[in-house]
Amino acid sequence: MQYQFKWSVLWSGQSAGWLLQGLITTLELSALAWILAVCLGILAGALRTVTFAPLRAAAVFYVEFFRNVPLLVWMFFWYFGVPPLLPRVVQDWLFNHGAEFWAAVIALGVYTGARMSEVIRAGILSIPRTQFEASLAMGLTVGQAYRLIILPIALRLIVPPMTNESLNLLKNSSVALTISVAELTFQTRQVETYTAKAIEALTAGTLIYLVLCLGIATVMSRLERRFAIPGLIARVGAG
Repeated sequence: MQYQFKWSVLWSGQSAGWLLQGLITTLELSALAWILAVCLGILAGALRTVTFAPLRAAAVFYVEFFRNVPLLVWMFFWYFGVPPLLPRVVQDWLFNHGAEFWAAVIALGVYTGARMSEVIRAGILSIPRTQFEASLAMGLTVGQAYRLIILPIALRLIVPPMTNESLNLLKNSSVALTISVAELTFQTRQVETYTAKAIEALTAGTLIYLVLCLGIATVMSRLERRFAIPGLIARVGAG
């Protein structure tokens, strides 16, 4: 049987609208999850380097617990497991305001935040200890030293590994289709179902993801060159 290509199905009918809506949803989901992941990553990464044992232990628990459970399980947990524990009024509000979308944001953000925290910890540990000691000698508290000196430097050092995690987050957003979030992969499958043109639909989805990832990598590469600190390179994975 010879397959008949028909690329026009991608811009005829509802296909183009579905793909565009899927792209917008993917960007919204990824952006919100990225913000959550960065906030959690900075907090956990910083706490893993402090000397106060209880805070360090809490950060270690968060990282080891959340990064060692599959993302798909977290998607199901936040969508199927958490809502029944909430008051009925909250449940009704969530399911009327895109519960699946917010479950995906939380699952993806928490999961990626645990991974990003290790990158941020590596960035902090790559900074000479004398920087921290000098900050304290100037009269700064430990919190001020981290907020004003250590973290700003660390965030400039970790742009390359953060780029990888950001790209992984974008690609992992496709898992949200399993809880019915109409992101790009979901809409690609919908185009395939309605047109019976799997190659065309999946090729379109693949190219859109490729363009998005290359665009992010290009932007992050420019940021890396702009904010690079000569002589300091984050030792990703440092213990």
